[in-house]
Amino acid sequence: MIQQLETTHEWDICIIGGGATGLGIAVDAASRGLKTLLIEKFDFAKGTSSRSTKLVHGGVRYLQQGNIKLVMEALKERGILLNNAPHLVKNQAFIVPNYKWWEGPYYGIGLKVYDWMAGSLGFGPSQLLSKEETLALAPTLDAESLRGGVLYHDGQFDDARLAIHLAMTAADHGATIINYMSVEGLLKTNGKVCGVILKNMLSDASSGLPAGQAGSAFHEVKAKVVINATGVFTDSILKMDDEKAETLVTMSQGIHIVLDREFLPSDTAILIPRTNDNRVLFAVPWHSKIIVGTTDTPVNHASSEPVALNEEIDFIIHHIQKYLTKDPDRSDLRSVFAGLRPLVKGQSKNTAALSRDHHIAISDSELITITGGKWTTYRKMAEDVLEIVIHKAGLKETECKTKDLHIHGYKKNADFNKRLYYYGTDEEEIQSIIQNNNSLGEPIHPLLPFVKAEIIWAVRNEMCITVEDALSRRTRVLLLDAKAAMESAPLVAELMAKEMQKDNEWITNEINNFNAIARNYLPTSNFEPQTSN
Repeated sequence: MIQQLETTHEWDICIIGGGATGLGIAVDAASRGLKTLLIEKFDFAKGTSSRSTKLVHGGVRYLQQGNIKLVMEALKERGILLNNAPHLVKNQAFIVPNYKWWEGPYYGIGLKVYDWMAGSLGFGPSQLLSKEETLALAPTLDAESLRGGVLYHDGQFDDARLAIHLAMTAADHGATIINYMSVEGLLKTNGKVCGVILKNMLSDASSGLPAGQAGSAFHEVKAKVVINATGVFTDSILKMDDEKAETLVTMSQGIHIVLDREFLPSDTAILIPRTNDNRVLFAVPWHSKIIVGTTDTPVNHASSEPVALNEEIDFIIHHIQKYLTKDPDRSDLRSVFAGLRPLVKGQSKNTAALSRDHHIAISDSELITITGGKWTTYRKMAEDVLEIVIHKAGLKETECKTKDLHIHGYKKNADFNKRLYYYGTDEEEIQSIIQNNNSLGEPIHPLLPFVKAEIIWAVRNEMCITVEDALSRRTRVLLLDAKAAMESAPLVAELMAKEMQKDNEWITNEINNFNAIARNYLPTSNFEPQTSN
């Protein structure tokens, strides 16, 4: 991919940012036949895009807020994504428990409207449940004062895995996609942006490539259009273009806690429709654990590794305790992860009230910026921005192909209880790695379902560069069990080092770097990590 930078005179489109939005644009552009480059400073979906509630949904909260347009669009996109990535999106049943007399009819009617808005792309009709039916589906709900519930359906997915498969889809269609490549400046001709100055964030020592093949540190890249799709870092690229540019984004932090399945042993998720700060709270089964979230805390500074605040953790524990028979406390938390939402700046000081709609801006320099939005609408965001790009840059007009474009790994009738299901058709390749070496079928940790062959596959085929890439996004170990992730780091570092021809110094550095990050996912920081053998 890096060699493509040296041999391509000019790109049609250069996308800055490898999260949901940037990757969606890369897929759309490449599938239209445009010469497409995407660059990401860290790893794909390193930021917000790997830290979601793992839902592909219309947004019950947005329906409550009266944002009908966003809900309609998201419900349509939810259906499209299920059709295009059936190996990653599953139909998830949710219960809204009712403890007051009016909640049954109120939420029952609201969710019938939700069904109606989804139309033919619906995931199944909602229904009113008795107290007995509610407890049969969610036996650990607090039965005291429970009147019944409303059952409805939404989508669930693995966000980082979808991001990796979008990157692979774009590459399958001819795009050049590079992680660990930073934009250091914008190239301009007569005040108009015509390219970018890139810096390779990896020296030869850490690139995973043989000596000399990582390419030079800096590259000047020409492009007809440059798109800023950097999420919470949007304003830093805008200021790079124009020091006086107004800030476009305000940030809100959302955290999730992760619990063992014993707290919600059924396959049915729970939606708590109203917390103290008027948010909704989800408790959702995911990869053998339960994730519970989220919060809405205004944040002033963008960070690649946001950290959950103690009061946020206490807030979620306090609220979920009200609804479960067994009250979780901090000692029950397996991991805590935080993400930052890029919200389009508005007049409201309450970030929970700011819009999740996306916003497209064109600077005087013709830099195009897209921000806001949510995972579910990533495809529509890409389509919208490319319609503008093609018109502005005079590129060849071609129709958007992503409404029915199969995403890499596409596999119908996936068995979501089967190990490795989330690889889709790539699962066969991983099985062949195991057949060549049976030891690679062993788990990387006894408490989690991920196996050694997944690490080998990720290094060979998914641009997995660091131990953190492997344990946070190629597998989801860090988000599911932070202590287990730290215990797994030496093994994973050694597997990667052997595959990438790295020495013991690299292994030690990788373990130390990973542990420094992983400590922030521990609900209590009294764990002493292992070191390499």
